[in-house]
Amino acid sequence: IKSILDEHGILFIDDEVQSGIGRTGHWFAIEHHGIVPDIVTTAKALGSGLPIGAIIFRGDLDYTKSGAHSNTFGGNLVAVAGALATLDVIEREHVLENTRTQGAYLQTRLRELQAKYEEIGDVRGLGLMVATEFVTSRTTKEPAVRLRDRILRESYRRGLILLPCGRSSIRYIPPLIIQREEIDEGVEILDAAILAARAR
Repeated sequence: IKSILDEHGILFIDDEVQSGIGRTGHWFAIEHHGIVPDIVTTAKALGSGLPIGAIIFRGDLDYTKSGAHSNTFGGNLVAVAGALATLDVIEREHVLENTRTQGAYLQTRLRELQAKYEEIGDVRGLGLMVATEFVTSRTTKEPAVRLRDRILRESYRRGLILLPCGRSSIRYIPPLIIQREEIDEGVEILDAAILAARAR
């Protein structure tokens, strides 16, 4: 896609609002594909809860005239300080390495559940942005929406808050500082929730 866009003079804009700032084990998810975008958008994790977003772009795309762009909340020094502190902690405490290590471990544990339950049709993801897809049959891959919804409720009842995504998937986006023991605890709860949801 990037080569086609370049050929026609169209900018490649990479939306990293959810996947950026280390979520996938690199600063930006696009790095997994070896592509250098023209523009990157980021937010959410950038401020560790403070309201901030950023647009990163090639130098030749910079504004040539003062006042060509304005915003309502730009220049919030507290949010900027939070973003700088976030970036510093991620780098200093080797959070990207932890994200890659724990993300691989999370996928290993979820694949163990996939081997146990025919209804888990797929386990996929990058770093700590992972999903499992629930199906009625691995052959037909028909989405098991009701089962997925029951699993979400059973997990919640046991103290594990999970988010649905797609038609019949569950996504796992834990804190980037999660440790193996916490993953094990979460997967054990998920295992019990799947068992209970299947019995209904």
